[in-house]
Amino acid sequence: MPRHHQGPVLAVVALGGAIGACGRYGALLLWPTAAGAFPWTTLVVNAVGCAVIGVFMVVLTDVWAAHRLVRPFFGTGVLGGFTTFSAYAADVRRLVDGGEVRTGLAYMVLTVLAALGAVWAGAALTRRIVEWRQS
Repeated sequence: MPRHHQGPVLAVVALGGAIGACGRYGALLLWPTAAGAFPWTTLVVNAVGCAVIGVFMVVLTDVWAAHRLVRPFFGTGVLGGFTTFSAYAADVRRLVDGGEVRTGLAYMVLTVLAALGAVWAGAALTRRIVEWRQS
């Protein structure tokens, strides 16, 4: 895409990112994590975001011919702002540095498994629903 056409894409990514980050911040305010505790909120936010991206990608590829700005707005922007790798990494480091090595390692592994499982489950379930509705 020519550089002069990137303005709208950057705008929708920024808008979506702001919306997603506000959603994540809201979740952290509703369900705060105490110091040294397992960061369940970040884990759940990341897993939910991954499940939604699984659904979204099937809908975009198999169901709906969306406008060219939908994927950057929702996928990169909203879901990219909602999910967080940096907070996940900081949580692992905080736990390990605080002497909670087992908890930090468990969180590190569980987050990866939950994220990958959520993408797969979201996509697989959506594909089954789409196939069922088309039959």
